[in-house]
Amino acid sequence: MRKAICLCFALLLVTQPAFADPFHHPSGEWREYSRDWLAACPDTIVEDSVGYYGTSCFASTGSQDLNGAGQPNYKLTMLLNRLDGELGLFFAVQADTFEADQARPVVLAFDGERPRSYVFGRDLETRFNTINEYYFVEADPLIERMIAGNNLTLIIPVTGGSEPQRRVTLSLQGVAASLDFMKAYARRVAQY
Repeated sequence: MRKAICLCFALLLVTQPAFADPFHHPSGEWREYSRDWLAACPDTIVEDSVGYYGTSCFASTGSQDLNGAGQPNYKLTMLLNRLDGELGLFFAVQADTFEADQARPVVLAFDGERPRSYVFGRDLETRFNTINEYYFVEADPLIERMIAGNNLTLIIPVTGGSEPQRRVTLSLQGVAASLDFMKAYARRVAQY
């Protein structure tokens, strides 16, 4: 009996996703892994930056299927603007053979909730001269639901593939810890 308990405890430790202490990455950012999310805050703030990287801390999770560069075909990213504290949320379609079809809505469903549609140009927009990152216009309510959830499913209409849409389920395990990290490290900069 004692062996069985020890074995169960050992399996529990091995199978649980790791929490890591924040560390400084050689690329010049503080990072922390929180379950299925990776959060990062760059060492510097660049106010006139063209993209979000210069002014934001960010945290992402991605799909298991990868593109030719070894990156997730789909990625969900939260942003914390270091200058004004505003939160943002976007998903990216990084697949090699297809792209998002902006003529049809994206459907988002949290576990156990009714799915909701998001229309490109009204509920979703592109920013920073990107062509594959789609920002939710109203991010705060979605992020609050992400904190309370286990996973969310995106149904993304696509062109260029054999199917008209892709269904992607992403883990929300680590969202709250990633937000805490971003808030704690938002002003930890080498110079500003």
